[in-house]
Amino acid sequence: MEDFLSRLRELEESGSAAIRAASAPDELEQVRVQILGRKARLTQLLRGVRELPQAQRPQAGAEANRVKDSLIALFDQRAAELTQGPEERAPQVDLTLPGRGRWRGARHPCTLVTDEICDIFKELGFVRARGPEAESTWYNFTALNTPLDHPAADEQDTFYLADDIVLRTHTSPVQARVMQEWQPPVRIVVPGLVYRRDPYDASHAPAFEQIEGLAVDEGISFVDFKASISYFVHRFFGEDTATRFRPSFFPFTEPSAEVDVSCLLCHGEGCSACKGTGWLEIMGAGMVDPAVFDNVGYDSERYTGFAFGMGVGRIAMLRYRIPDIRLLYESDVRFLQQFERA
Repeated sequence: MEDFLSRLRELEESGSAAIRAASAPDELEQVRVQILGRKARLTQLLRGVRELPQAQRPQAGAEANRVKDSLIALFDQRAAELTQGPEERAPQVDLTLPGRGRWRGARHPCTLVTDEICDIFKELGFVRARGPEAESTWYNFTALNTPLDHPAADEQDTFYLADDIVLRTHTSPVQARVMQEWQPPVRIVVPGLVYRRDPYDASHAPAFEQIEGLAVDEGISFVDFKASISYFVHRFFGEDTATRFRPSFFPFTEPSAEVDVSCLLCHGEGCSACKGTGWLEIMGAGMVDPAVFDNVGYDSERYTGFAFGMGVGRIAMLRYRIPDIRLLYESDVRFLQQFERA
């Protein structure tokens, strides 16, 4: 009995393969005669059912008839396929269904802003520079005149990977690296990711894009610094945008300033966006502290310079009127459809 069923299964497999492989009606007819004809193997197997023991005949006959019906159905299906024309064999498409629009990618607003800022400073002779995101404490703090007992170096504010390795808290370490490698004149802008232990809310994120700038040469003064920043503000925000420099403190610049621009929404009249002041802060900046030059091997008696740093996300929020910085990190690509197409 097992030998009989095994021969049936083998015949079903080989017959099915032969039927599917037939590429013309004449060829398919030859396969039919070989499998289903009066002298074919299947016919011989069906006749052999009566030679089995009486108790095994019902099961053997039922299985043999199943195989025969299966092969006949497959034969009829293949015959119908071979008699159809090319158009009938083609997949049927319901043209009444509405088409699906293909979403085209777009550059992220932070990328748009970064490229525009770099292009503006390129007009002033600045070039892009890059550096590692995992930094030594010397480059991230000490070289920039920030002692390790400064609050900014606390573990509450900084992500430490090891005792002297951190995720950079600003892109300023690249300034120190460039100054160690190149002698003045130096003019660079440094875009990149930075990391801080900030809460994730409408105006803060623990990882965000920042862009730094540095200019070093003989005779650079605060006038050059103000003129460069004002040029950037007018090119980026518009000629009618006013600029304000407020005294501040940063360890690596002296004197230091917070740079504000007139509110883009109320044009200086006062609104909720600017908290009624008419001004929006965009960056911290100032003249490079001579101690930074001494740390990287520059002659602080000969060279002067200025540096600035701004959060790209904040600038993008101002440019595109984005109310919540968390939107910049959403995975919903529909958000990008508002911006320039790639």
